[in-house]
This record gives sequence, C-alpha cells and structure tokens, in this order.
Amino acid sequence: MQPGVKGTTKVFAVLGHPIGHTLSPVMYNAAFRELKMNSIYVALDVEKDRLEEAVKGIKALGMQGGNVTIPLKEAIIPYLDGITEEARLIGAVNTFYWKEGEKLWGDNTDGAGFLAAGRKAEPQLLREKSAVILGAGGAARAVAVALARAGMGELTLVNRNLEKAVTLAEQLEKLGAKVYVRSWPKGEAVKRAATEEKPTGRSETGADLEELVKRSGLVVNTTPLGMAPHEEACPPLDLALLHPGQLVVDLIYRPKETLFLRQAKARGCRVMNGLPMLLEQGVLSFQRWAGTDAPVEAMWKELERWV
Repeated sequence: MQPGVKGTTKVFAVLGHPIGHTLSPVMYNAAFRELKMNSIYVALDVEKDRLEEAVKGIKALGMQGGNVTIPLKEAIIPYLDGITEEARLIGAVNTFYWKEGEKLWGDNTDGAGFLAAGRKAEPQLLREKSAVILGAGGAARAVAVALARAGMGELTLVNRNLEKAVTLAEQLEKLGAKVYVRSWPKGEAVKRAATEEKPTGRSETGADLEELVKRSGLVVNTTPLGMAPHEEACPPLDLALLHPGQLVVDLIYRPKETLFLRQAKARGCRVMNGLPMLLEQGVLSFQRWAGTDAPVEAMWKELERWV
C-alpha cells in the first residue's frame, strides 16, 4: 500500500485482463511519491464482458482517472461520455479522465508518446521521408496515425493479415500519407481485384519490400515477436536490408534488447526499445488525469529499476 493512504486519498487505476504484468502502478506511484500527492494508482483485472459495469463503478465511486490496456482499449469507447480526435483516429483509448468535472473522457497518448520518445532518440525523426511499420494491430495504428499526422509522407505496413493492413492504409491515406502494404514473409504486394480502384502505392505494382526498407529512415516493430519468454523470435524481415543511418525501434521492452534490435545494432543502426514510449505515453496520460506536469526523471528511474 502507498505510504500515507487515508480516507481522502485519490484513486487512479489501469484496467485490463490479464493485468499482472503492467508497470503502470510502478511508474505512477513513483510520480505521486515524488510530487508528494495524496494519491494511489492500482491495477484492476477487468474482463471484457464486465467492462460496462466497471466503468459505471468508476463513475459511481468517483475514481479520478487512469488507463486502459489490452484487451479493453477499443471496447471501452461506447461506455465513455466522449473521446478525443486522436482516440477516434486510432480507434482506441489508453487513458480516461474527467472533463468539465462530470464527463468521463477518453484519449490515446500512445502515438504522441511514440513521437516524443522517437524525437529524443533522433531529433530529426520527422525529416525522414518514409517509415516501415511491422504489424497492423493497435500499437501499429497508434504509431502510423501519429507519423501520418506529423507529416511522414510515405508509410509501409508489413503484416500477415493483409485485410487488417489495408483497412489501416485506407485511413492513413485520408491523412495525406502515401501507403504501401506488404505481407509476411516474402514482402508480396497486396493483390486487388482488377476492377477495383487501386489507390497509389497499394496496388500489386510498385516498389518491393526490399526497396521500401532500404529507403526508409525509420523501421518500427509493433509485433510481439521477440517478447519474453520467446526471446529467440524475430520479425521475418531480411535484416541485411537494414543499414547505418536508420533508426530501428522495437516496442517490446522485455527483454530490453530483442534479437531484432541486436541484429539492427550489428548492422550499424541506431536502436530504441519500447521503454521510452511507455514513459512518454505515461507522462501525457498523467497530465490528463492528474492535472499537473509529471516528474519524468522519477518515473524513468523506477521503470528502469523494474525492467
């Protein structure tokens, strides 16, 4: 229990299932201690079919705000009073807070957290003209939408489920990005019906995956391949395509250095794991529901101690 917890202590929480792995309580309780705030942050195991009840409970109990993780990021949206434009574009919520004192609002800080972390690793990040994103799930959506909104002109999505990737590509094109979709493991282009309209970059013609990877300044793995306890796994990308000058990011932070990052580093690439993004999205979430700036250094030190 957080030292000094009493009847006036404000309660914040992260909702998810399973939830035992989360580092959110570690990070946020460190922030509360640093700022001497009379607050506590807990993890609540909530299954999807009990989510509506859980949100009603949050409102009834006056919980101050918090976060949402897998598998509830999309499912929570109907039970909130509103969501931000960022959350709408990503199609998921990772933080909730009170707006105007009476409306429980949802936001998504994952994409902005990725950009903040990426800019610290590479200040000229957005001067890159193209990026390759491995995966097309929720994390990929957050990263891709953030890059497109920030002006990244060309994005390549590589995923086994092409339908999922094409759906994301269509959304990104509306944001002004030129999007290529390629499949695992051979980098085949999406096959579309001859009579169907073929938006630029997503037809069966155009650059192959090898060319797209070589000319990209940023490569991001958003898949779980390489996550503990399966550290021997690696995205099925020809790593010989990676080269010095590229920033290679793996959103995994356990282990701190995946096989993918080790091999990218051996190719001369700059590398970043997922811990800085976890921190930065957490900093932005903290600002939403705590209403004050987060103690970044204290949060980072505690995260590093636990990973």
